[in-house]
Amino acid sequence: MKEVAAFTLALKKYFPYAPTPGQDALLHALSRFTFSKMPRCTLLVKGYAGTGKTTAVGAYVGALRLTEYDIVLLAPTGRAAKVLSQYAKRPAFTIHKKIYFPTKNSSGGMAYGLGVNRHKKTIFLVDEASMIGGHSGMSSDQSFQYRDLLEDLIDFVFQGEDCRLILVGDQAQLPPVGSDESPALDTDSLRSSFYLTIADIQLTDVVRQEMDSGILFNATSLRKAITSGQEGFPRLHPEGFADVIPVSGEDLEEVLDQLYSKYTREGVMLITRSNKRANQFNQHIRSRILWYEEELNAGDLLMVVKNNYFWLNAYKDAPTNFIANGDIVEVIKVVRYHEIYGRRFADVEVRLLDYPDFIPFEVRILVDTINVEGPNLPMAEIKALYHAITEDYLDLRDRKKIHKAVMEDPFYNALQIKFAYAVTCHKSQGGQWPAIIVDQGYLTEEMLDISLLRWFYTAFTRAQEEIYLLNFHPEFFGEDQE
Repeated sequence: MKEVAAFTLALKKYFPYAPTPGQDALLHALSRFTFSKMPRCTLLVKGYAGTGKTTAVGAYVGALRLTEYDIVLLAPTGRAAKVLSQYAKRPAFTIHKKIYFPTKNSSGGMAYGLGVNRHKKTIFLVDEASMIGGHSGMSSDQSFQYRDLLEDLIDFVFQGEDCRLILVGDQAQLPPVGSDESPALDTDSLRSSFYLTIADIQLTDVVRQEMDSGILFNATSLRKAITSGQEGFPRLHPEGFADVIPVSGEDLEEVLDQLYSKYTREGVMLITRSNKRANQFNQHIRSRILWYEEELNAGDLLMVVKNNYFWLNAYKDAPTNFIANGDIVEVIKVVRYHEIYGRRFADVEVRLLDYPDFIPFEVRILVDTINVEGPNLPMAEIKALYHAITEDYLDLRDRKKIHKAVMEDPFYNALQIKFAYAVTCHKSQGGQWPAIIVDQGYLTEEMLDISLLRWFYTAFTRAQEEIYLLNFHPEFFGEDQE
């Protein structure tokens, strides 16, 4: 087809360097996909770190202006959407923001239904597809009427007239929590479950322009260990690279001081392997590096640890439907504290880091979640809070009215948060920071399985400029243990 050949040439003009053979095949696949007449047309683009998939996406978004097709850019999280927007040079949205619309449910809480796709001749490109679970993890709060995020995404896209779907992801990264694999990157399952006309293409060759990066060199080494099924310690190579630096625990304070001065706190992330250890690092950083003495300070960075649908309802121009699990906010001002219902709360003014154009706003936070050793407040404690608040509304004398009042109560809807200087790897996924510190944590040789190698690979690929390996075992570097 002449239009396919012409568009492939246009794509190459938008490419900043001569494409590798794999990239050349991808550009041709993108062209054939764009002009395909097949129903429910889907392209799955898999690519490891450094293989040029982001460059190809940027070129595709640019060249698509030459066609009659529009494009919508989506990602699973606000942070991932921000990264996608930066390299594609146009706005990107969370999947939830695009496909769901808010309504009130019968009990007075917020519910979300699948919206209507009114787009025509539109390509929906979804980055970081490895993070999309078969279920979006929202069922516990009953806020989403539709809880299978992958199914809802596909249903939404193909409602539209002549709409099609591109899923982009890295199959070596961590799959969604609770899954062994990423369902959105499984070609056969996508074809059989959703009746898609689907093609897939995989980029495996690291481009030459990236090979002087120690971060990428070592991420590639980890990825090869994953794909080969290697057991035991993978070999890491800090020697000869200025951007991969092993450090001991004794050096951590000095390293953090230097990195905060160089990149600011927003540009540095410490990735560790448990919520308990993240809590310990966060308190250490606040007291020993930032010299914060108060329980909360203006300037503190907080990570949201449970989806919240309450606090953005009043803002019609909000960039997202809800404050999502994993979003990071900066405290602008601590307004007041509350001790009630056997819990401690604070009203704070915050700004969303991943949406810098949105105004600061006030929220109520549940201070007690800061030190919870699990990912968020246990369900039993949420139920206890619910029953405690219920006591204030017994005068309504009607069970449904009481329930509705509790569901709309600011204390019940308090934002669950932790400090955001150190996080687990799953919480970091989809984001990138100039500097990353990776904490090896407790480790035995028996623990070195494929899932742990994926954990290390995902952590490495969060770093843009520098990565520090904290307390890594000598065998990672080919050294005998002393």
